[in-house]
Amino acid sequence: MTTPYIGASFSRTNDEPIPVLGADFSQTIIFDADDTVDATLFPADEPVRVSTSDPEVQAKWGTGAVRDHIRGINAQLENLNAGADVTVYRVTPGADSAATAAKIATALGQIGYVPDEVDATPRIVVAGMTDFRPDEEAASPVLAALAPALEQVLAVAPVDVSDDSRAASTADREFISSTRILPIGVKAVVYEGEDLVTRPMASRAAGLFIRVDNANQSKPFEPIANRQIQGLAKLSRNIRFSILDGSTEGQQMLKAQVAIAVKGKVNVDGSLASGGFTFIGADAATDDTTYQQIHQTRGADYITIKWIDITKRFLGQRITAGMAENYMLTILNMLKGHKAADDILGYNRDIFIKDQNQPDNIRLGSIKLDPRIEYAPMFKRVHADFHPYRPAVEGLIDDIVQKLSQVSA
Repeated sequence: MTTPYIGASFSRTNDEPIPVLGADFSQTIIFDADDTVDATLFPADEPVRVSTSDPEVQAKWGTGAVRDHIRGINAQLENLNAGADVTVYRVTPGADSAATAAKIATALGQIGYVPDEVDATPRIVVAGMTDFRPDEEAASPVLAALAPALEQVLAVAPVDVSDDSRAASTADREFISSTRILPIGVKAVVYEGEDLVTRPMASRAAGLFIRVDNANQSKPFEPIANRQIQGLAKLSRNIRFSILDGSTEGQQMLKAQVAIAVKGKVNVDGSLASGGFTFIGADAATDDTTYQQIHQTRGADYITIKWIDITKRFLGQRITAGMAENYMLTILNMLKGHKAADDILGYNRDIFIKDQNQPDNIRLGSIKLDPRIEYAPMFKRVHADFHPYRPAVEGLIDDIVQKLSQVSA
């Protein structure tokens, strides 16, 4: 017993709704094969968390895949952001492409252990060799391993699929069914010294996610479509695209849920921009229309993690009316803030439904909640019916009559 026999004691209670911070959804992890890096900084088969603007990192990132992925990410950042918080999980190349892809796939299976190792949970995944095909009928082992890995940490992944043609891109996309995977059907051509080389677009798209998050208070509710990709010399192939012609190759790829990038055109009505390289992509490779747009999945994940953090603060307390009220008001206040910021379109307030909470379950310490949240879709298409406006002609007639009456007078 520590309470004084004569004296005073005090305690500080917390019996009101509590504030909660959002998680960092720009945390990125790279899985790829590379034997050119400094192995002391980037040991094989281990996650290493780095700042991509760190001169030591840049001095030791080698000349292979790791360097290109980090450069691709860095090139997309803006507003004094020179680098990103990235974890690198490097494997050594195998005897052939199949062996290398298998190594990357195996590494992806370790993603659930990464947060404990680096004190950060990856929410954006960049993986190499997603466009590798062991034969015409089989997907890359990396692609096969990706969706289960993403679910373990509530992450998303822009992935490269074949850039040979629309048909080849679509064939690769047909291996994927996930609200967390964004297929991209064109690659980046960049300078390495004097040489032009073709490199993955996935890391550039990851950089777009980070850039857009940074511009929105580190929240992942905004799409990355119709944004400029920086650091490119050209695209691996030119994809014909017009916002006015649904028959173009680019429109067909987008309809198949394959993202693209296009070069700007001056004085072309159907071009999205007059210059630069514009990324166009929003839909994950899924038939789920509720979370088809990948920013909606990211937004839902963000709120899910905030709900988990809120729940942590209340676990272990006795279930009383006051405790339950504070718990639910904390959740509702969080949603109210996101609604006020236009992160979400709306939510329901009756999250505790009596019929779903039976006395026996409450006795066992279990509460059932039923929150409903609507996430804003991306503006994709508009149709306008332009009509003649007869009142304008009638007004013209009245003006003529008025002017003539003044002349007569």
